[in-house]
Amino acid sequence: MISKDQTQKAIFFDVDDTLYDHLEPLRGALQEVLGLAVDVPYAEVYHRFRYYSDWLSDQEGLSAVPEAEAVERMRRRRFELTMKEFGVPLIEGQAEALQAQYLSRQFQIQPFDGAYDLMRSLMADGHVVGLITNGEGEHQRRKLKALKVFDLVPEERIFISGTLGYAKPDRQLFEHVNKQTGTAARSSYYVGDSWRNDVVGAVNAGWNVIWFNHRNALPESNHQPHHVARDYNEITRILTSEFVLQ
Repeated sequence: MISKDQTQKAIFFDVDDTLYDHLEPLRGALQEVLGLAVDVPYAEVYHRFRYYSDWLSDQEGLSAVPEAEAVERMRRRRFELTMKEFGVPLIEGQAEALQAQYLSRQFQIQPFDGAYDLMRSLMADGHVVGLITNGEGEHQRRKLKALKVFDLVPEERIFISGTLGYAKPDRQLFEHVNKQTGTAARSSYYVGDSWRNDVVGAVNAGWNVIWFNHRNALPESNHQPHHVARDYNEITRILTSEFVLQ
C-alpha cells in the first residue's frame, strides 16, 4: 500500500510497452508472416523496430495529427529497415502483411503484472492517476478498451496525442496535462519506457521521471531520469519511497 502524503501527487503512465507488453503483437506478426523461429532475438528486433518507428516519424515530420499516407509509409519502412538489419530482406507485399498482422494483434493484450494494483493503490490514497499516450485517437482507444482501462481510470485523465494536437516528447503535452488536471510539474511523475518520447519529454517539462527500462535499453541523450525500474514491483517501491520521504 502506498503511504499517504500531505501533498497530492499526479502519476501518469505511458501505454505502449509500459502498461502492456508491446513485443507480443510484433512477435506474433513476424512468426505468422515470415515463419520466424522461436529462438529469434525478438527483444532486439523489437528495440530496433521501435527505434525505426521513432526515427522515421521524425524524418517524416509526423505531427500529433499526421497525414494518413505518411503514417502508412512509415509503418511499411520500419518493417523493411528492421528486418534488413537482421538479415531478412522483405519481398513485395510482406511489409504490408506484417503491418496488418501487427495491427490485428494489438487488441489481444493484457496489462503487465502489478500495473493495475499499483494504479488502484495510488488512487485509493487520493493521488491523481492517468495515462499519456501517442497515437491516433480511435486506435489508442481500442487498445485501452481491450485493456479495460476505462473501468479503472477516469476518461478525463486519459490524454491521447491524436486528439490533442500535441505529441510526446513535446513539453506542451505535459503542460497541457498539468493545466487540465490542476496539477503541478514538480509534483507530477511519469512512468514510461521510451527514452526519446517519455524520458526526454517529461524531463524537459520538469516532471519526475521513472524510466521503465524493462528491455535494458541504453540512454539516447544526456537527459537524466530520476529513477530506473525494470518491473512494477520496482516502480511501486520507488513511489513508496518518494512519497514517504517527501
